[in-house]
Amino acid sequence: MEQARKPRLAGRLRGIADAALQTLQTRLELLALEAQEEKLRLARLAINIVLCGLLLGFGLVFLMVFLTVLFWEEHRLLALGLSTAICLGGALFTATNVARDFKQGSRLFAASLAELARDRDALRAPDDDG
Repeated sequence: MEQARKPRLAGRLRGIADAALQTLQTRLELLALEAQEEKLRLARLAINIVLCGLLLGFGLVFLMVFLTVLFWEEHRLLALGLSTAICLGGALFTATNVARDFKQGSRLFAASLAELARDRDALRAPDDDG
């Protein structure tokens, strides 16, 4: 009778260990996936920032040259002043957007942490079986 209980207990322990390892593997895969998504998001953000900066810079330079040449005879100082104000206003707008994005922060591992919290809550919950 004692020998019959040992294999059953060992089988249950193996089943529990297997379930725990499967849960751990799932959580680690989720962490790896979130890290990959964050890396891609940051790369895309960096490329867009650089491209936007270059195109905006060239556009503003050509706009300032155009306006200065257009108003050269009558209002060249006004054209240069407005160009400067537009550039500084754009820089201020961009700086506030960057500051907002940095304050918002990253959501790296948020889903994994939520899943781990649910796992802990499930383990803390009293057993309804007995």
